[in-house]
Amino acid sequence: MRPRLPSPLEEVVDERFERYGVRLLLKRDDLVHPELVGNKWRKLAPNLAAADGRAVVTFGGAYSNHLRATAAAGRLLGLATVGVVRGHELAGRPLNPSLARCAADGMRLHFADRAAYRHKAEPGTLAALLRAAGAEDAVVVPEGGSNAAAVRGCRVLGEELSGHADVAALACGTGGTLAGLAAGFTPGRVIGVPVLRGGFLGEEVRRLQEDAFGGPRGDWMLDERFHCGGYARTTPALDAFADDFERRHGVPLERVYVAKMLLGLLTMAREGAFPRGTSLAAVVTGGPFPRRGPLSPESPR
Repeated sequence: MRPRLPSPLEEVVDERFERYGVRLLLKRDDLVHPELVGNKWRKLAPNLAAADGRAVVTFGGAYSNHLRATAAAGRLLGLATVGVVRGHELAGRPLNPSLARCAADGMRLHFADRAAYRHKAEPGTLAALLRAAGAEDAVVVPEGGSNAAAVRGCRVLGEELSGHADVAALACGTGGTLAGLAAGFTPGRVIGVPVLRGGFLGEEVRRLQEDAFGGPRGDWMLDERFHCGGYARTTPALDAFADDFERRHGVPLERVYVAKMLLGLLTMAREGAFPRGTSLAAVVTGGPFPRRGPLSPESPR
C-alpha cells in the first residue's frame, strides 16, 4: 500500500494546445500505485484505515474500477471484501475480465437486482442488500468510494498542484475527487468533466464538500458536454483522439474517464476558454484495463 506521492507532474509538448497559448501538464496519478491507481488510492486509503481490519463492502457495475481497486487493496492488506454488483442477471454468467480480477483478489461478489441497486442509498434498501450479501457487519464504502473521508484524502491532490498550474482539470464519476481537489487547489480554478449523463453531479459535489468541510470550497465548474453518450461509451472521434494522443506522447489513455477529459480540454482551448499563457494541469486519474500483472498475464494493453 506504499504510494508514490506526490505523483509526477509532466509537461507534454502538444502543438494543438500550444497553438492557443496553453501549456499542458499531466498529473500522473496513474503512477501512484501499480494496483490502486490514481484517485482510487487517494479515496480508499482513508476509508480502509477507518475500517481497522473489519470486512469492507462496496458497490459498482460489472466493469467498475472502484471494485477492482477495493479487491486489490483487500488482498494487499489482508482484509475481507464484498462487492455488490449491479445486475442480478449476471449471477449465472461467466465473469468478465474485470469481475474475474476482483474474484482472483479475494472479493466475494453478490449480484443485486437493478431496481434495488438504484435505491441503495435508502436505509431500508441498503440494509436488505447487506443482508442478502451476508455483509451486515461490514464497513460500507459507497459506490466510487466518494464520501467525506475520501474527499478529505483527495484534498492533498489539490495541494500537490497548487502553485504549479493556473487551472486543474479531471474527469468525474461520483464527484469525490473533484470535491477534494477543489478544496486543496489554490489559487486557480478546477474544471470537472463528468463521464455520466444526467446533470446531477454539481449537487453531489456540493453535498460532499458540505459533509467533508462543512461548506463549499474552492473555485470549480463542470462541463457536461463530453460524456460521449454515457458511462463507458465511446465515439469514433474519441477513439481517434486517444490513439493519436498515445502515439504523440507515449501515455496510455484510459477511455472511460481520461480520454474524455483531454478531448474536452482540447475543445475548450479551441473555443478560447483559457487565456494565452495558461498552465493547464490535467489529472490522469487511472490507466487502461486490463493491465499487465500477476493476475492478468494474458492481457495486452
